[in-house]
Amino acid sequence: MDPFADTLQRLREAFSSGRTRLVEFRATQLKGLGRFLQENKQLLQEALAQDLRKVGGQGRSGRVPSSVRAYLADPSLFTQLDSAFIRKEPFGLVLIIAPWNYPVNLTLMPLVGALAAGNCVVLKPSEISKSTEKVLAEVLPRYLDQSCFAVVLGGPEETGQLLEHKFDYIFFTGSPRVGKIVMTAAAKHLTPVTLELGGKNPCYVDDNCDPQTVANRVALFRYLNTGQTCVAPDYILCSPETQARLLPALQSAITRFYGDDPRASPDLGRIINHKHFQRLRGLLSCGRVAIGGQSDDSDRYIAPTVLVDVQETEPVMQEEIFGPILPILNVRGLDEAIDFINRREKPLALYTFSNNSQVINQMLDRTSSGTFGGNDGFIYLTLPSLPLGGVGNSGMGRYHGEFSFDTFSHHRACLLAHSDLEKLNEIRYPPYSGWNQQVISWAMGNQRCSIL
Repeated sequence: MDPFADTLQRLREAFSSGRTRLVEFRATQLKGLGRFLQENKQLLQEALAQDLRKVGGQGRSGRVPSSVRAYLADPSLFTQLDSAFIRKEPFGLVLIIAPWNYPVNLTLMPLVGALAAGNCVVLKPSEISKSTEKVLAEVLPRYLDQSCFAVVLGGPEETGQLLEHKFDYIFFTGSPRVGKIVMTAAAKHLTPVTLELGGKNPCYVDDNCDPQTVANRVALFRYLNTGQTCVAPDYILCSPETQARLLPALQSAITRFYGDDPRASPDLGRIINHKHFQRLRGLLSCGRVAIGGQSDDSDRYIAPTVLVDVQETEPVMQEEIFGPILPILNVRGLDEAIDFINRREKPLALYTFSNNSQVINQMLDRTSSGTFGGNDGFIYLTLPSLPLGGVGNSGMGRYHGEFSFDTFSHHRACLLAHSDLEKLNEIRYPPYSGWNQQVISWAMGNQRCSIL
């Protein structure tokens, strides 16, 4: 028996009724989501502490416009008297599959965009972040219209069953491996997707830099959330000389941020589960531990770690680390670093540190990545005016702020013509003389369409 059929049928009927298209309805849903965050802040923080030992709140849904906007299109001479515009319409029934590493933010941010655009939503939170999943499943639906919104639970098997159904849009955040599974399932129904994936994000440190400034910024964004962040710097590329200057600066930054015993720091979380802990502990044998390296299975604790003498063939360089481990690899300069980066899959993020703006611009011009940070980490995520999205193996599509609204909207091209004024249209009709064709070509601004 299909466990999802009745739920999906209910949501499709709700969308067909047209109620989610009303701006007032969308605004009510967004206000309900805001109340959920406000009234359950403590509950969410406790859940995050249980899942990842996170401190503070991450209950921010981002900014997405709550109204439908129509953008005027430029007319041609033939359509001067017509109304041409782009109408942003909801897709219909949307599936959001959320990850475990930021189980509140990365669940609710796309949800805001989907609701603002007027869709009905099936939300699949991660089963790995169990405490947060429980809150989202039991509490969140009380704040939203349950005829248009549903939370479904389960692991890989249940998600596979869910993906057999036809959705009008799928938004997935997770690994490239699972992203391929989602895209394969979506292709059977020609369902459009956004895939927010990950990858190994390079961080090039130029010789012309202040090592302590670089260390402060790299350490902050590498070890935030215990390294379990898709846009975190994954490895450093620098010269041996810069490495020698950078290591004591990194040690200084780690001690300043987390104290002499990082395990006792309230600002350092834990690995999500024992499976991921064991995977990460195995990576500690790569290269040589220069900083940190301590671990405790009973507490799922891994100290902020820096590895040196790492070979690019070692396991730590074959997969996204997703933990508090930072390998340093040596290159002779900018050209070798760019070549190293371009030989690999396109990353979700790329970082470059240099006092020389030409170095920053060269890296930006000669590489490709989902996002780019010059002389800082992923602080750009705080800007709703900038999108987040990958390229190639790191994903497709984008969201954040108004981009979320656009992602969950079909951009429908529309033209409303007059039913009279037929005499003005006579020139469009065959048979075509040379004069007709010249006038048509001129009127269309010399835009030609050839049918082969």
